[in-house]
Amino acid sequence: MDLLERIEAHIRANELIAPGAEVLCLVSGGPDSTCLYHALRELGYKVSALHVNYGLRGCESDDDARFCERELGAQVVEFDSRGANEAELRAIRYAQAPGRLRATGHTATDQVETILYRLVTSGNTKGIKPSRDDGVVRPLLSVWREETEAFCRERDLLYRTDSSNPDTVRGLIRGQILPLLEQLHPAARANILRALDRRRTMPPALASLLDSPAGSKRVDIGGGLQAVREHDRLWLEHVPVVLDGEVRWGGWCIRSALPGLRVRGWRPGDRLAGRTKKVQDVFVDAKIPRSDREGWPLVVRGDEVVAVPGILEAPGIEAVRE
Repeated sequence: MDLLERIEAHIRANELIAPGAEVLCLVSGGPDSTCLYHALRELGYKVSALHVNYGLRGCESDDDARFCERELGAQVVEFDSRGANEAELRAIRYAQAPGRLRATGHTATDQVETILYRLVTSGNTKGIKPSRDDGVVRPLLSVWREETEAFCRERDLLYRTDSSNPDTVRGLIRGQILPLLEQLHPAARANILRALDRRRTMPPALASLLDSPAGSKRVDIGGGLQAVREHDRLWLEHVPVVLDGEVRWGGWCIRSALPGLRVRGWRPGDRLAGRTKKVQDVFVDAKIPRSDREGWPLVVRGDEVVAVPGILEAPGIEAVRE
């Protein structure tokens, strides 16, 4: 795929911008944000621009602002940000136009630099997310910085170069560390990105479950699932589903017109309605392997198990394994 196709594929895969929708580009005047602005326009989005002039580099900052206003039609917001750190500057930028969908020009190169920085400073490989919770999206994360520069050259697009970049932490990574790593292996950048792809994240609720001192606990982890821990055992369960006509559960199709029924997974301690026998004993008698029990559906009314599909039937409930 060419550059525009890759950008559009990334946008669609991560649902960043609806087709043809309005988006406000937060531009600096550099090649990345200039590419962002023009690429999104070529892809058919309704694009506008905003530039934050922090006033940190005197006349050079003012020249950047005038450039963005002239070449990209950007609205310019002025701040006296002298003394602010990087996090404070970022907060100022992301605080602009909070009610609108905003896009930044972060690239795969920025992603690699971020992974390296966080790996060294905190021991994790957390990268830049395609989107933030506050409505900021990153459409260029599948594109390298040299590709944004080539895009601008091919279209005779002017862009600005920040003279302070070499003096920043990112400048150190970009100018010295990455070139050394690429001497070790020419695919160093791509391999660093691959580490991000392989990183497994854990929902906060699941982390709290694992860290809890309680021997038995369950938490919702979203997507209709609960994580359940019984001492040293951990499994996932579907959240109970109302049996209103028909429910599909794994490989089962369960039907009933009876009121007040739900379908859920097995829980240790479950007993049959009106009886003292445990469902666990029903599984043992039916020679159901332990590994299959957590995923086996139960039909319940309240806390009482009224049917175990395929093993213990009940009037008015039909269960078929597909």
